[in-house]
Amino acid sequence: MAKFSGAIGYEHLKETAPGVWRPSLTERKHRGDLLKHAWRWSPSDKANDDLTISNQISIVADVFMYENIGAIRYVVMNGSKWKVTNIEINRPRIVLTLGGVYNGQAN
Repeated sequence: MAKFSGAIGYEHLKETAPGVWRPSLTERKHRGDLLKHAWRWSPSDKANDDLTISNQISIVADVFMYENIGAIRYVVMNGSKWKVTNIEINRPRIVLTLGGVYNGQAN
């Protein structure tokens, strides 16, 4: 089984001025196992097809991860940010399923 070591991005809202809230991203390093490693090209209405991955990463979760599970947005893998499309809790692990490239928009 392949190993994973990389950053996971969490998105929280921060108040920048009274009554004004903006998304703020925080990255934290995590380690785990790469359960599934698959890539595919998805047809699109654009000139080029979209690259989508179906990777699954099993992370031994820490307290921060459990407390912020709803804020997980992406995983940095192979130099790119991939959005998290599914989160499965199997204590003490959390399994993250990845999808397309993360473009900075909230899920």
